[in-house]
Amino acid sequence: MKELSVAPADLVLLELFLADAGSNASVLLQGLHQLASGTADAALLLPQLAIAAQSIKGAASIVNFEAARLIADALQANLQRMEDGKVALTGPLAVVLLRAAEALAAMAASSPSELFSAAAAQNENARALLRDLVALPVAEAAEAPASDRPPRPRRRSARPPAGSIPPEVDAAILELFYTETESCAAALSRGLVQLEAGDSAALEELMRAAHSIKGAARIVGIGVATRLAHAMEECFVAAQEQRLVLGSRHVDLLLEAVDVLAEIPKNPAVGLAGWHAVKGSLANALVERLERAAGGEPIPDAAPVVLGAVSAAKVEQNALAETPKLATARPKSPANPQDRVVKVAAQSINRLMGLAGESLVESRRVQTLGSSMQRLKRKQSDLADVLEMLTRRTEAASDPEMAAIVVDAKARALECRRLLVEQIDGLESYARRVDDLSERLYREALKSRMRPFGDCVHGLPRMVRDLGRQLGKQVRLLISGEATDVDRDVLESLEAPLNHLLRNATDHGIEPEAERLSKGKPALGTVRLEARHRAGVLAITVSDDGGGIDAEKVRAKIVERALLSQKVASELSTPELLEFVFLPGFSTSSRVTEISGRGVGLDAVRSAVEAASGIVKVQSDRDGGTSFHLQLPVTRSVMRAVVTEVAGEAYAFPLLAIERILRLARPDVKSLGRAQYFVLGDANISLVHAQQILDLGLPPAAQDELCVVIVGDRTHRYGVTVDKFLGEHDLVVRPLDARLGKVRDIAAAAILMNGLPALIFDVDDVVRSIEKLAQAGRMDKLSASAAVVKARPQKRILVVDDSVTVRETERQLLSNHGYLVDVAVDGMDGWNSLSNADYDLVISDIDMPRMNGLELVRTIKQDPKLGSIPVVIVSYKDREEDRMRGLDAGANYYLTKSSFHDESLVRAVEELIGTASS
Repeated sequence: MKELSVAPADLVLLELFLADAGSNASVLLQGLHQLASGTADAALLLPQLAIAAQSIKGAASIVNFEAARLIADALQANLQRMEDGKVALTGPLAVVLLRAAEALAAMAASSPSELFSAAAAQNENARALLRDLVALPVAEAAEAPASDRPPRPRRRSARPPAGSIPPEVDAAILELFYTETESCAAALSRGLVQLEAGDSAALEELMRAAHSIKGAARIVGIGVATRLAHAMEECFVAAQEQRLVLGSRHVDLLLEAVDVLAEIPKNPAVGLAGWHAVKGSLANALVERLERAAGGEPIPDAAPVVLGAVSAAKVEQNALAETPKLATARPKSPANPQDRVVKVAAQSINRLMGLAGESLVESRRVQTLGSSMQRLKRKQSDLADVLEMLTRRTEAASDPEMAAIVVDAKARALECRRLLVEQIDGLESYARRVDDLSERLYREALKSRMRPFGDCVHGLPRMVRDLGRQLGKQVRLLISGEATDVDRDVLESLEAPLNHLLRNATDHGIEPEAERLSKGKPALGTVRLEARHRAGVLAITVSDDGGGIDAEKVRAKIVERALLSQKVASELSTPELLEFVFLPGFSTSSRVTEISGRGVGLDAVRSAVEAASGIVKVQSDRDGGTSFHLQLPVTRSVMRAVVTEVAGEAYAFPLLAIERILRLARPDVKSLGRAQYFVLGDANISLVHAQQILDLGLPPAAQDELCVVIVGDRTHRYGVTVDKFLGEHDLVVRPLDARLGKVRDIAAAAILMNGLPALIFDVDDVVRSIEKLAQAGRMDKLSASAAVVKARPQKRILVVDDSVTVRETERQLLSNHGYLVDVAVDGMDGWNSLSNADYDLVISDIDMPRMNGLELVRTIKQDPKLGSIPVVIVSYKDREEDRMRGLDAGANYYLTKSSFHDESLVRAVEELIGTASS
């Protein structure tokens, strides 16, 4: 836990936080006392208490008060469990929750100076509270003992006859055995690599996995597999009791045993008897060696390592393939029908995704129909006013016949209005249900394509470890982001590139042990594999702490292969030189081995990544290591894109394919002959209008501010100007009809949330089209500037948030950048403010009393007069589903409250409405 850290410049903000936290802590204390005494309705009170805890958490995050944030977060989590019915408010839980609320109240009652002086004590109290807040609900819900692992046997079980053939086993039991053996073997392989790297905590998991395989093998009657798993468990027990130190040779032997056991579920067609016939003698030999190792006997030097076992894998695989089917084949579905897996063609999933996306779009059109009916309602009100005026005139004219006709017309109009109101209510209710149903359908369809990133990396630590052993190096692989969701197709396309990069890092990146020690590095080399979502894309980094790429060797190789002249090569910067390592057949290695050296690995990496619509970049520091950065779409079915308007139509640029977007002032555009360009950093970027690329005629008169999308390849960059930016959206990709063939500059299509179609640019094709225009000298100048725009009034922004700390932070931040800022305390107050003043932009929280942020956004977007006002949601919720819910409600941006520290809020505001005085 971090120490309390509040900068002196933020003392005013801290005082606002203390006042805000004090009022919310009082709500928590009063509410918890009422719940504990049974004098309040839990269903009504728990949501209010959760909002109070959430407000403290969000405000504490703004002022970097980590102790209060963590306590409030844990308190909110427990309140949510109670609201969901997962735990009950028993006496012990009530005591802990009240302690947490009292701690927050005590913090809020302190002065800023007292907070500084008591930081260490508060952090210690927070740790104790967090332990109780996390542990107690688990204890309350637990019904079984803490450990479900059977008592560890201390005596070896009786050995079945070495040559016994496993009996026939029920298909359902056999399927469970295959599944358990497969998962336990993966856990053993992963845990042994961790154990060799010094992680002794892996021993417990290793013992559980070996014990599970032993019990499962005993049930299906594979005696030798039972003995092998038992011998492995004995080694782990000896290591845990410090009777045995598991060195690299022990790990080699244990991994060889894992490989033997892992073969059982890999060949279900040959059955248990087939495995026994081929692997039985090898397993028996391993049992003897493991038992001697568990007894403390040294492993002889001649003991084969895992790579030796791998070298014989093909022979054993062939033998297994020739073994007759002596046992029941692996069934297609597990015993539990609720957990069964059904094979579905990828094309069917793609069609399902497309239909789900269309359903989501169509549900939005129902809201548009509701708005039309509201306009009809207003027209009927106007008609009623006309009839009322006509009534007064007929009464003045004393015409009984006309008066009767008018009264009848008024009655009919009133009946029509009543029926219309009923239909509008029904339509609005239907629209909400359809919107919710379509959104859930879309999310579920999208989820069906997603798998965790860890599904394709479980075997990589073992591969790196074994490869390092073969090369005489100590290498470990650290993986982070295994829970990151990735499209199945993207995940499958990653296996070969990651394999190439890790082999390259182990062979070329990590230096030999003696060389590392001479440089002052640890003997153990580290390779890191990281995966995370960033800006709507999948970002993967493979890095090592090795010697890096020698730029001069690359330069010499370029000249040697006559790729460039000596003079040109000498002028290349290091980043430019590193791009050459991706060329086919390019390698600086002086030796060719089974592992690398032919120059095909990195070329294959780039080809595979680009085939998956991604990009790869490399960074390297001499003796500081090398990093490969891959950016790929999270899914191929849904694309994050920047939607623009060109000649009145919507066109989308895939986010991964563009370098950046910007608004360019007209005076910054320079001319050179027929070409026009602007300066970005140290580079000159040529400008061309999208209408010229698409052959849509002359572009319109240029505005005094140009909307520019920068695209390009590794050598050239261009600025494509568009009429306007329509925002950043997730688009459901719809392929073009195959009968159209390849459409120049267009890759696919999509349907926007307003129901209108959009074409998705093929950016590589666009770059080629621009290059052809440039080579032919046909890049037209942008049209003349429009008339000078008169000075505009200062932009006005409305901030809606129930936390005074957050409101003041946002107000100060935006005011410092020149905007006029008004504030509202909740959604209803914000709606009233919008009715009484004109605003250029609204910034809103989500969880607020009376009217929450999502309801406020929907209300704004459905109003004919206010629907064009951009809305930015700023919330503490950082889950992807929360972000998508906000954007689907109509918000133009979704930011988390941590964004205040890097001013991304200001950048979002400037992108939507420009600077304060523009």
